[in-house]
Amino acid sequence: MKYQSNEYIKSEEVEWEIAAPGLTRKILGYEDNIMMVRVKFEKGGIGARHKHIHCQTTYVSEGEFEISIGNKKQVLTKGDGFYVPSNIEHEAICLEEGELIDVFSPVREDFL
Repeated sequence: MKYQSNEYIKSEEVEWEIAAPGLTRKILGYEDNIMMVRVKFEKGGIGARHKHIHCQTTYVSEGEFEISIGNKKQVLTKGDGFYVPSNIEHEAICLEEGELIDVFSPVREDFL
């Protein structure tokens, strides 16, 4: 195995890192085939339109977001989720301060 986090990760012991203007993130566990990331958004923060080889599933733990996947858009709130297949463009616009929990497969090496 090339990558592996500790088995137990206490969020308060992980520093927030700047991901983009208005966005910070914490990596909360990973190995070669999977990664979980907590992403905090300020109101108006944008996870700019992009794509990557990783499959992604995301849980909205707080706030309100306009999520674009391919050519479709939906407004999602606390308790909702979404799935992004590999190499599909997607974007998140934060309408109300919030937080997303992203899970990627395989690991996002670019985050390490």
